[in-house]
Amino acid sequence: MLKIRLQRIGKKNDPSYRIALVEHTTSPHGKFIELLGSYSPKMKVKKFDKERIEYWLTKGAQASPTVHNLLVDEKIINKEKVRAWKAKKKISEVPPAGGIPTEVGKEQVIPEAAKAEEPKIEAVPEVARTEEQKVEEPKQEPIKVEEIKPVEELKLQEIPNIDTQERKE
Repeated sequence: MLKIRLQRIGKKNDPSYRIALVEHTTSPHGKFIELLGSYSPKMKVKKFDKERIEYWLTKGAQASPTVHNLLVDEKIINKEKVRAWKAKKKISEVPPAGGIPTEVGKEQVIPEAAKAEEPKIEAVPEVARTEEQKVEEPKQEPIKVEEIKPVEELKLQEIPNIDTQERKE
């Protein structure tokens, strides 16, 4: 199938495009059959070979959505504009019970097999306790703090000497 689509030919941060007739299986940067115009969005310059575009459209070539909208703007074809791109779908961060993330804003659909595997949890009625039945919390004993010896009282023998240990080894 033949398509009329854009081929980018501009420099970095300076886009410009060819409007080319290509086979739909070829790379966007690959060979083209015929050049049908050019488009520079920064300079807002559009050049189309109207006769050749109409010829190829009658032969069955299809325009890409962006090229279709450009041709509608230039009144080369008399149709309504089409949606050229779609926003990516947001996927929920936490997967549901089935393990498959769902789209944000849509209800989660769980297969019947997964529903059967889920264990059923019955609600346990809460028993009203009287004051006699309440469990008493154990009393906490105060924490004993040992006396801290001043540095001067520490013996030199208690502090290991790193240098002497390294020399012995």
